[in-house]
Amino acid sequence: MSALRGYWRLLAVIAVSALLLSLPFALVGELPGERWLSAADARAPVFAATGALLLAADVLLPVPSSAVGLMLGARLGLLLGFVCCLVGLILGHAIGYALGRLAPRRWAPSAPSAPSMLGVFLSRPVPMLAEALALSAGATRMPLRHFLLSAALGDTIYAAALSAAGAKLLPSGAYALALIVPMLLLAAAGWAARRWLRLGG
Repeated sequence: MSALRGYWRLLAVIAVSALLLSLPFALVGELPGERWLSAADARAPVFAATGALLLAADVLLPVPSSAVGLMLGARLGLLLGFVCCLVGLILGHAIGYALGRLAPRRWAPSAPSAPSMLGVFLSRPVPMLAEALALSAGATRMPLRHFLLSAALGDTIYAAALSAAGAKLLPSGAYALALIVPMLLLAAAGWAARRWLRLGG
């Protein structure tokens, strides 16, 4: 029961985040499903760059990455939205790793060892955990190639799911359905982590 309440709380956070991100567009009369949904107009590059930079800054700021990814897919279409989302997520992971690596030793996390590749991979849809593990990976000197490989795999799946949901669902007004996608990814990551632990991973 408590787990169910936690899922509903997370869904509420995602919904509020999406509404907050939509507010600027509402003020200028551009809502999902209307004229701003065009990857070819003059403002699309600015939107693309802003979305990618917001995702990159997620390691330092409380940016709702799921809502940004959905918006990128809706505004730019599946392919371009995916590319911008993926670039932003990977940049954010790389920045987190670099900051952790450059931090003074006394600021390093108290974890006895570096995060596992599976942990980095599964953490992507979990709010704050992906960023925390990126910092921890850098601070504990996890090999860069291992970190980037696992982070990029997780980022690719996450970006593909968000951009696809945004491109296919938001323009038709299926907001609630689109917001379920991050929840499903979170549930899948939790199930995989629990199964791995039960198998003695």
